Amino acid sequence: MAASADLAANHTVRLDTFAPKRILIVVANAGMHPTLQYPVGFWAAELAHPWYEFTEAGFDVTVASPKGGKVEVDGFSDPRDASKWSIGDILSLGFLTSPISAPLLERTPALGTLDLTRYDALAIAGGQSPMFSFRDDAALHHAIRTFYESNRVVAAYCHGTAALVDCTLSDGSYLVTGKTVTGFANVEEDYSDAYVGATVMPWRIEDALRARGANYVQGGLFKQFVVRDGRLITGQQQYSGRNVARAIVAALGA
Repeated sequence: MAASADLAANHTVRLDTFAPKRILIVVANAGMHPTLQYPVGFWAAELAHPWYEFTEAGFDVTVASPKGGKVEVDGFSDPRDASKWSIGDILSLGFLTSPISAPLLERTPALGTLDLTRYDALAIAGGQSPMFSFRDDAALHHAIRTFYESNRVVAAYCHGTAALVDCTLSDGSYLVTGKTVTGFANVEEDYSDAYVGATVMPWRIEDALRARGANYVQGGLFKQFVVRDGRLITGQQQYSGRNVARAIVAALGA
C-alpha cells in the first residue's frame, strides 16, 4: 500500500494532457450592404461544415464574433431561403435547426473578451458581411497576430480572408507578404456581379492580397480549393470550408 501511495505521489497525471483541441471560429456580425441595401451576414456553410469536422474529430469549438451577440447568416446561404441557392446544403440546414448548434448563433462572445491562450487554432469564416467589417477590425487583427506569432494555426476562407489583407505582425510587416494564399477569386466576383446584376463588393480579395505581396492562387470558378503555407491555411470560397477544417485537424496532428 505504501509503495502504491509513493507511486501515485510521484506520477501525478495532468488531466489537461488529454484535453481536446480547442478551436475558435470567428463569424461576422450582421450588417446592411451599404449600396444594395440588403442584410449581410456570414455564410452558413462556412461555419456549419467546419464545425461538423471539428466536432467529429472530438474538438471543442467556440463560435465568436467581433462584436458579440446574435449573428445572422447570409440569406442565400440558408437552405430554407426562398432563393433556393443553398437548398441542397443539408449539413447547414441541420446546424441551423438543431437544438445543439442553433443556439450558438444567439449569444456569440465578443472576440475581445476571450482568453486567446485557451485555443489551439483560429478559423475565420466568410460571407458577405466580412467584406465591410473584417479588413480593419483591430480585435480580429490582434487575434490573428497573437495566434500566428505564438506558433498556432491561423485559417481564413472565402471573404473571411478580408481579415488577413491589412493584418500586420509585431515588426510591422504584412502577414500575407510572401505567403501563398487563396480566397474569393475575381472570377467568382465576376459571376456574382452578373448574377445579381450589380457590383456586389466594393473591393476584391484577390486584388488586395496581390497588392500586399501575397502569392495568390486559386482552383477555378467555385471549385473547392485549400492552401497551406506553414501555419497559415486559406480556402477559396464556401465550398472549401470543410477541407480547411480538415487541414487544421491535420496541422494539429489529430
